[in-house]
Amino acid sequence: MTVRDLTCRDGRLIEEEISHMTVDVLNESRHIPGVFDRFDDLSAAHHEQIVFCRDESTGLKAIIAVHDTTLGPALGGTRFYPYRSESYALTDVLRLSRGMTRKAAAAGMPFGGGKAVIIGDPVQLKTPGLLHAYGRFIDGLGGRYITAADVGTTSEDLDVIGEVTDHVVGRSRTAGGSGDSGCLTAYGVFCAMQTAAERLWGKPGLHGRTVGVEGAGKVGFHLVGLLRQTGANVLVSEPYEPALERLNDEFGPVLAVNKIVDQNVDVYASCALGATLTPESVQSLKAKLVCGAANNQLLTQDVDGLMAARGVLWIPDFVANAGGLIQVGSELQEKTADEVRDDVLKIGSTVSDILDASDRDGVPPGESAIRIVESRLREAKTMTAHDWSLNGTAHTGSGPRISAELKDHDLGLNHAPTKSPAPRSASTLRVPSRA
Repeated sequence: MTVRDLTCRDGRLIEEEISHMTVDVLNESRHIPGVFDRFDDLSAAHHEQIVFCRDESTGLKAIIAVHDTTLGPALGGTRFYPYRSESYALTDVLRLSRGMTRKAAAAGMPFGGGKAVIIGDPVQLKTPGLLHAYGRFIDGLGGRYITAADVGTTSEDLDVIGEVTDHVVGRSRTAGGSGDSGCLTAYGVFCAMQTAAERLWGKPGLHGRTVGVEGAGKVGFHLVGLLRQTGANVLVSEPYEPALERLNDEFGPVLAVNKIVDQNVDVYASCALGATLTPESVQSLKAKLVCGAANNQLLTQDVDGLMAARGVLWIPDFVANAGGLIQVGSELQEKTADEVRDDVLKIGSTVSDILDASDRDGVPPGESAIRIVESRLREAKTMTAHDWSLNGTAHTGSGPRISAELKDHDLGLNHAPTKSPAPRSASTLRVPSRA
C-alpha cells in the first residue's frame, strides 16, 4: 500500500510515493493508543520515560522517549518530521527508541535506548530559537537522554542545540564533534552485507551481485559508493532528482527505478524510511538477502519469520546500521579514529554470531538477535543499577569528551570522483584510513 507523502531530503521536503511508515499502515478505523493502553507490540516495550515538550513562542512540539537505561544513558537521534498527528509521532518515537536499546546492546555499547521526534515541517518550522527551546528540554533531563541527528536534522542543527546543553553528540567537527555519521553507518551496513553474502552464497564479496538501494540520502549515497567500488551492480530508488544527480556526478551513471522491493535483485538495501517489509511486500520480494540502514524495517516482528520461510535472509536493521551510533557514541568514550573504525568493522562479526545462533536454535535472525540483546540486558541488570561508566567516568554534563585524534581525523570514505569507477575487489576497498 502506497501513498503520496512528504520526505525530508537534504533539508528540503519533497512529495513522493512511498510505503507507509509503521504508524501509517495501521488500520485507519483502529484507535491508536497512548503509552499505557496500547494494543500493538509496543504494549510490552516498557518505556521508562516519555516527555512531551511544547514551546508556544517557537512552535516546538516534541516527544522524547527514554526506553531503557540499563546499559547507560539513553542515546538516539532527533527526527524532525511532519507527522499527521501526535499519535503517529508517539508510535514512531516509541518504536525508534526501543530500536536504539537493541542497537546499543547488540553493538556492545555502554548506552541505553532513546529517541526524540519534533512534529512539523523542518523547512517551515526549524529556527535557532526552536532548537534552543528543544535543547533546554533535553538539558532538563540531566543526561538521561543524549541526542544526535536523524531524518530532518543535521550536524549543524546539533551545533545550535549544543549551545544550550552538553547532552548532544554528532556536532560538526568545527564545533568539536565527529560530524555527520552517514558515512560510517553506510560502512557498517556494507560490512554486515559482506558477511551475510558470504554466508548465503558461499564466497566472499559482492562483486557481480545486483544490489537495490532504496534511498540515496545521508547513508544510501555512501553505500552506493562502497558497492560500486567492490564491483556490485547497483539499482537505486530515489525520488529526489538532485540526490540522483549527486550519485551520477560522483560515481558515474546509476540505474534508477521507481521502487526496489520487487525488483530482480540479489540484495535489497532499505536506506529510507521504515516499515517497507510487510506481509504483502515480502510476497513480491525477489532478493535473497535484505540488509539496509533504515530503522524499523519490519512492519511487525512476524515478517522476520515470513522472510525466513521464503528463504530470504534478513539482517536485523538494529545490527547492520549501528555504525552511526558507534561513531557518535565514541565522542563520550575518548576513542581514537582507529578504534572507531575497528568497532564498526566488528559489525560483520556480530552478524556472523547472530547467524550462528539462528542456525543453532532454528529461529529467524531477527529473533536470534533480540534474544542476544535481551540476554545482555538481563545480565546487566544484575549489576549495580545504572552504574553508567563511559571510559571510567559517568557523563555528568561536561560535554562530549571526544579525543583530539578522532575530532581531527577524516572518518570519511574517500570515494573516487570518477564518472565510471573501475570495479574493485573487497581486499582493495577503501575504508576509513588510519591516522
